Amino acid sequence: MLSTLIQGASTGQYWLRGARASTMQTLVVLLWLMLLATPSSAQDLAAEQDSSIPEGGNTEAVEEEDPFYKSPVNKLAAAVSNFGYDLYRQQSSKTPTANVLLSPFSVATALSGLLLGAGERTEGLISRALFYDLLDKAEVHNTYKELLASITAPAKGLRSATRIVVERKLRMKIGFVSQLEKSYGARPKVLTGNANSDLQDINNWVQQQTKGKMVKFLKAIPTSISICLIGAAYLKGQWGTKFDPTKTTLQDFHLDEERSVKVPMMSEPKAILRYGFDSELNCKIAQLPLSGGVSAMFFLPQKVTQNMTLIEESLTSEFVHDIDKELKTIPAVLSMPRLTLSSEGALGSTLQEMRLQSLFTSPDFSKISPKPTKLSHVQHQAVLELNEDGAGSTPNPVPNAARLTFPLDYHLDRPFLVVLRDDATGTLLFIGKVLDPRST
Repeated sequence: MLSTLIQGASTGQYWLRGARASTMQTLVVLLWLMLLATPSSAQDLAAEQDSSIPEGGNTEAVEEEDPFYKSPVNKLAAAVSNFGYDLYRQQSSKTPTANVLLSPFSVATALSGLLLGAGERTEGLISRALFYDLLDKAEVHNTYKELLASITAPAKGLRSATRIVVERKLRMKIGFVSQLEKSYGARPKVLTGNANSDLQDINNWVQQQTKGKMVKFLKAIPTSISICLIGAAYLKGQWGTKFDPTKTTLQDFHLDEERSVKVPMMSEPKAILRYGFDSELNCKIAQLPLSGGVSAMFFLPQKVTQNMTLIEESLTSEFVHDIDKELKTIPAVLSMPRLTLSSEGALGSTLQEMRLQSLFTSPDFSKISPKPTKLSHVQHQAVLELNEDGAGSTPNPVPNAARLTFPLDYHLDRPFLVVLRDDATGTLLFIGKVLDPRST
C-alpha cells in the first residue's frame, strides 16, 4: 500500500490515505488521526470520523511487491489465510445471528496434507481452494513444515492438533504416509472398527497434542467414515500488558439499539494500542499485542445495528496486512469484554459450499490408496480465552506514539470481529464474530 499524509487547509487535521488492489474489489482504506496541533476533545474526535478527506492529496495506488511476501513461508501463510477468511465467511453466513469462532489454520493444514494423496484433478481443486495457484507447488509441503514449526513454537502458546483419519483396513500407499508424516508431523489414523477404542484413541491423541487443553474432542465416532479430517486449536492469550482484575466490572454490552446485557468488562484507562478508522467499512480498528509475537485486531462497527457483512467480505490476508502497516500507536481509554469462546462441530457442509463438493462425492485419491475413497467428515474445535492475564504490569512507553490532547475512547461494548494473526508470517490463527460475549 502507498500512503500519503494529507493536512487539511484550515483544520490542522492529518489523515492517512491508502489504496490496495484485491481480486474481489478495490477498497480505499482511510485511517485518521488527530495530532496535538489542534486542541480537541474525545467527543470531537468521534464526530470528525465521518469527515471527508481534503482535496489535493495524492491518492494514486502504486503497484509494487511488498517485501513481506518475498519469503516463501509468508507467501504460503497468505494463501492458507485467504482460505481461512473464505471458510469464515461461509460459516458466518450460515449462522448470521450467532457467535462464530474458527481456527482456519488447523483445517487448512489437514486439507494441505490431504493434497499429498490427490490425483491431478483433485489436486487442482484443493490447490485452488488453498490459493496455492501462485506458489511453487514443488515446495509447498516443505514450506508448510517450516510454517508449522514457526506457528506452533512454544512461545506462541498455540496448542493445535491436525490429523487424517481413514476407514478401517484401508491399505494406504507408503509414499503418502511417509510424506505426510515428514511434512505435517502426524501419521494417518486407521480405524480399528471398535468404536469405543477408536474414540478413546482419537481423544487421547488430541488431548496430548493440545497439552491437556482439549479433553474430549469427539463425543462419538462419526458414522460411515471414509476419510475424516480433524482440526483442533486452543489459545489462552497473554496480553503484552495485563489488565488489572480489580478494574474489571459488570458493564453494558449493547446487543442492538434496544437490548443490552451486563458482562464483565476489562478496563485500562492508560492503554497503548494501534488504531485506525476505515470510513468505507465505517468501523474503528484497534490492534493489541499478545505474547509470543501474536496480535489481536478488533473491527468495531460504528453502529450497534450495522451489518458486518461488508467488513467480513473485505477480509483478505493482504487487506489485513495493509491495515497493520497503516495503524498508528496512540494512548486510549480501553474497555473490552472478558472472552471465553468455544466452538465445535462438523464443517463438511461448509467446505462443500466452497466448491469442494467433489471431494465428498467422486475425488481422485489414488495416491492414498488403490481403493476408491472420499472425504466424508471434517471435525473442528476451537477454544480462545482472552482474560486479564498478560506479560507486563504497566504499558511500556512508546517513543513514536502520537500525542493526543485527550486519549481516544475505544470500547468493545457492541458486536465486533476479532482476528488473531502471527506477526512474523501473517498467518490467520483465529477469527471470531462476537455478537454476545455471554454465549461461549
